[in-house]
Amino acid sequence: MTDVGTNRLSLRQWIAAKDFDRVARLQVFAREVVEGYCSGRHRSPQKGYSVDFKEHRQYVRGDELRDIDWKVYGKSDKLFVRQYEEETNLRCHLVVDTSGSMAYGGEHSKADYATRLAACLTYMMLGQQDAVGLITFDDRPRSVVQASGRPSHLAQILSALVAQTPQNETDLGTALRLAASQIRRRALVVILSDGMGDVQSMKTALAMFRNHGHDVIFFQILHPDESEFPFQGRIRFRDLEHDTTERTVDSSTIRQAYLDRFAQHQNDLKSICRTHRVDLVTLSSAVDPVEGLHRYVTLRRAAR
Repeated sequence: MTDVGTNRLSLRQWIAAKDFDRVARLQVFAREVVEGYCSGRHRSPQKGYSVDFKEHRQYVRGDELRDIDWKVYGKSDKLFVRQYEEETNLRCHLVVDTSGSMAYGGEHSKADYATRLAACLTYMMLGQQDAVGLITFDDRPRSVVQASGRPSHLAQILSALVAQTPQNETDLGTALRLAASQIRRRALVVILSDGMGDVQSMKTALAMFRNHGHDVIFFQILHPDESEFPFQGRIRFRDLEHDTTERTVDSSTIRQAYLDRFAQHQNDLKSICRTHRVDLVTLSSAVDPVEGLHRYVTLRRAAR
């Protein structure tokens, strides 16, 4: 795996002083996870996946024979090689939800889980000379980092991740459609979100990604409370996307209705992902991000 660097001095050119220690810890975490668990497990699913043809140039001694365009030779009796826009195995864009609902969970929030998983994915793909970009969003795209395969790009991605504070409401489908408009070249799109939004709106967004030729993996990150509803007695709920909205309820009277509605939402989300050939991976924020990384690796290996 290519060395993406853990030299603290090399991070300072990208990262604000207040964020430096957090980014440095995140970088070390990503390196330890990837090198300690998944090093050597992942190979790019398609060699030349995002290599776009640019133009021909005349063959010179030393060029790879496999790059010769033999059809052109047959027509002109001259040797030309194909040139490409970028020589990289894979172009990937991480699309990370930073809306208010992702703050749920306190110290082990969904947002923290998404950040750590995104760091691991970035480290792994840059280490394999893949190009990685980032879009964070709440009600609209906030931070956009263009895709690059340079090892130093890790610091830029991590800096953008830690600079985001989960806040604001979001219409997930609309936000994803806006994010899709930012990705102009065919790529692997990895969405990290709790998926808590209108399913029909998300369906339109996922269709847009697929119609643009993107391969999509959707990491749905949920807190155990959301899937299990373990609350007892009277409890006050506060809307994390609207700070002024609170409601106190008797948990026993709404538990079954909530679980039924949650199950229906999950079934609907699975259905739209199947329809548009999107890989849905549902993860608990209580589980180590290594599990999320392992599931990503498994999906990519199966897709080859």
